[in-house]
Amino acid sequence: MTSADRSFIRPVALAFGLLAAAGAPAGAQEKQAVKGVVELFTSQGCSSCPPADAALKSLVDEGDVVALAYHVDYWNYLGWADTLASKENTERQYAYARMLGRNGVYTPQAILNGRDHLNGGNLQAIKTRLETMKAEGKGLAVPVGAKILGEEIQITIGSGIGKANVVVVYFDRAKIVKMEKGENSGKEVPYWHAVRDIQTIGMWDGQPASFTLPATVLTERPGNSGCAILLQSMKDKETPGAIIGAAAVLAGPQGKL
Repeated sequence: MTSADRSFIRPVALAFGLLAAAGAPAGAQEKQAVKGVVELFTSQGCSSCPPADAALKSLVDEGDVVALAYHVDYWNYLGWADTLASKENTERQYAYARMLGRNGVYTPQAILNGRDHLNGGNLQAIKTRLETMKAEGKGLAVPVGAKILGEEIQITIGSGIGKANVVVVYFDRAKIVKMEKGENSGKEVPYWHAVRDIQTIGMWDGQPASFTLPATVLTERPGNSGCAILLQSMKDKETPGAIIGAAAVLAGPQGKL
């Protein structure tokens, strides 16, 4: 990111203020049953994406979905280089395209529970599909817990059927970015839960398991202020599959999602 890019990113505290102003539910910081995982593939250079970014914020506010925003880099040629994008995010979207049997990708695209996709701007359709997926047995069947205790992030996974990777997705809780070029030129858009890094920390074989991370991963890595734990099966070595369990934690006083 260039110094010019940084000049358009306001302090994260301002974004937190937007959350408070929006009236986050009183119970959003309490433990809730996770209804599903929504992975939004978005871009600052895509004129169709701001409604989807707003839809993701609604999911974050409601607090019962693990909501993640993967900024992709393939629209950078339109005149604005997405300040939150990475090639790894783009690679993950293409990996999902292989899993879904699709020839290409698009923004805004929401991947639901690693199994299906919808237009990321259609909030009601996303909620409805998560409910029907649960009824079809395609929801989150394995309990996953994560909490910060002292200097550690403690992760617990319950029992279930099958095998899966334990994936940690690090994200930046909130940013406000002003675009000066491209399709969204002149707009200031708040972005929530923008993914900065993805790490596989182990495997799960159907038996209860626990993992521990140093809490410093949320304070010493630039841009990280939260992480999601995804229990994700793999179609093959390079292709992600169904997400069967998930949880998230935030650094600082916000605590657990």
